[in-house]
Amino acid sequence: VEVEEEILKVMALYQPVAVDLRFLVAVLKINNELERIGDQAVNIAQRMKVLTKEPKAEFIFDYSQMADITKSMLKKSLDALVNIDVALAVEILKLDDEVDRLRSEAYDIIKRVIAEKPKQAGFLINLLLVSRHLERLADHTTNIAEEVIYMVEGEIVRHGKLVTGA
Repeated sequence: VEVEEEILKVMALYQPVAVDLRFLVAVLKINNELERIGDQAVNIAQRMKVLTKEPKAEFIFDYSQMADITKSMLKKSLDALVNIDVALAVEILKLDDEVDRLRSEAYDIIKRVIAEKPKQAGFLINLLLVSRHLERLADHTTNIAEEVIYMVEGEIVRHGKLVTGA
């Protein structure tokens, strides 16, 4: 809230243009994305809390790779912002595809196991939700990278449109 208020104050008092305005708009949007990332982290923690209360069942999908990539994406997106590094931001856009692939893989496995073991459906649905929350977290991180590209290049690259200069 403090960051948002300060940005709005700067915009009202100094009426920035061009690069300065893009910087402020990007930081305002990144601030929102970081809040959404926090929400997804809470969602994951809540799912894990529920999973620990379920009858002991086998974890049928290893989330470590998905979590490691997502964590790396978040660190790289913040590094790209601090270092104003478009190449690093573009790298994050590519990593998001891998997280999406892993979420799809988790979905396919969980769907198959639900059909085989319907009594474990609650447990398995919670596992599916973990993959969905990790994927959304990665999406918010990707949005940060897109804002870095916008801030530097002045080009909007959302919806799969990569910058040509990077």
